[in-house]
Amino acid sequence: MHAEAEQLEKKVALILDKYQHDKGMLVPILQDIQEGYDYLPRESLEQVSKTLDIPFSQIYSVATFFKTLRLTPRGRHLINVCMGTACHVCGAVKVLEAMERELGIKSGGNTDGLEFTLETVNCVGTCALAPVVIVDKEYHGQMKTKKVKDILKKYS
Repeated sequence: MHAEAEQLEKKVALILDKYQHDKGMLVPILQDIQEGYDYLPRESLEQVSKTLDIPFSQIYSVATFFKTLRLTPRGRHLINVCMGTACHVCGAVKVLEAMERELGIKSGGNTDGLEFTLETVNCVGTCALAPVVIVDKEYHGQMKTKKVKDILKKYS
């Protein structure tokens, strides 16, 4: 077995032990696995399925139901474009389209090399700054399409 795979298996086993192999603790188990890897590797889901005797399809269903759980790694920089009502009215769609063009990906995707992940969020509660883009928890308000390149350069 590859060293990396062995390490993953050991970490998942420790997490399962922490929750005493309780099937009712599936979501916290998945959250703890993701905390260590920033996503849920398929092998970890298979191990949880086997150890807890829960069908893989059920584990997968839970992992894809919760937006906070991810089956793929995120980029080094996370970009969230707010699509709440105020941001939408103030041009968030055009800002998102400019981000997609500059990065060469669609919302929900990662750039090659995992430098950036682009996502949309429903509302970040900063309507007075609309439209808002958040990069690595840093808020950029009154976003315009012409600001997109400069924002991305800052994080490249």
